[in-house]
Amino acid sequence: MLNIRKSLPDSVKLMAVVKANGYGHGDIESAAAAEQAGADYLAVAYLEEAIRLRDAGMKLPILVLTPIRPELTPLALKLDLSLTVASAKWLADVRVYKPFASAGKLRIHVKMDTGLGRIGIRTKREWDELVPWLRAEDVEVDGFYTHFATAGQADTAFLERQTARFAEMKEWGRSSGLTIRHYHCAGSAAALRFPHLAMDMVRIGAAMYGFYPEQLVRSVKLEPALSLHSRLIHVKKLAKGDYLGYGNSYRADEDEWIGTVPIGYADGWTQRMQGTEVLIEGQRAPIVGKICMDQLMIKLPGPCADGALVTLIGLQGEQRITFAELAAHIGNVAQEISASLGPRVARTYTDTEEVHARWDNQIRRNEFKQAVV
Repeated sequence: MLNIRKSLPDSVKLMAVVKANGYGHGDIESAAAAEQAGADYLAVAYLEEAIRLRDAGMKLPILVLTPIRPELTPLALKLDLSLTVASAKWLADVRVYKPFASAGKLRIHVKMDTGLGRIGIRTKREWDELVPWLRAEDVEVDGFYTHFATAGQADTAFLERQTARFAEMKEWGRSSGLTIRHYHCAGSAAALRFPHLAMDMVRIGAAMYGFYPEQLVRSVKLEPALSLHSRLIHVKKLAKGDYLGYGNSYRADEDEWIGTVPIGYADGWTQRMQGTEVLIEGQRAPIVGKICMDQLMIKLPGPCADGALVTLIGLQGEQRITFAELAAHIGNVAQEISASLGPRVARTYTDTEEVHARWDNQIRRNEFKQAVV
């Protein structure tokens, strides 16, 4: 996060996105780290996530990226949150629960849809319908923003179309007579690849956790913030021809050693991970058979002791399992993997770079799967 902050002009504000439990890393811990690194704002997807941060004592401005239910507006005002508006109807409905000039300022960011197609104002007519609601004395337009669909792809043609469309929409805002404090369009990939798109603020989500299109970005080097470890709970030897796994999904081609690891699809290690590898004793070991709800099996390089350290993401010896490798296997993005890690996976937070030495030397506790952030 500090590397990203240093790469931005001093005039550009940084919004740290800590939605989805901090992309699986822990929302409160991620927010605290972002604040320490110089973030100016926080962002979450849902009101409930913002409530958690306020309950934990977070004081930074927080933007809720998804429009909330209008009846919850008084609670959002009490918590001093910034809210996303994507239609005139939403703001009209809010007035049922927040009469004009009551309960302080309604701080909003207007979402513009330039091509991603999720939510937002798409046409000048929609904007013109919204503007009268924005002119109310108790409304503060804190932001005007959009989000790119292809910023992490090599082909920039669609991003350029969205950029041009947002430039046109910015003129709607500037000619409206409204005071708009921040214009922002760049998420992680766009902020790192195209500094000219930084505008007044950038929204850093995936890159905050070390996920970015590194083959397209040369200006900064980021490392994943999380590693994932477990331990063997059972070791056995299969004879050639023996089966294991639901549906007899694996058959031993030779006599081989098998280890059971207590992590499964209920923890976020889905069956799409079948065919990937883990690390044990500094060597790669393939996952064999179907991944179960609570456990998975690996083909060991030889006999291993119960309790041997298993690394599912991270470094062990000279070998490394990366998020990029796993994401390529499942055909998706790295943050889907981290965000899927469930509450049964204990999180340990550390500032030391000697994580793996600590893991190898620590007194063994009854914790069999753990993410180190």
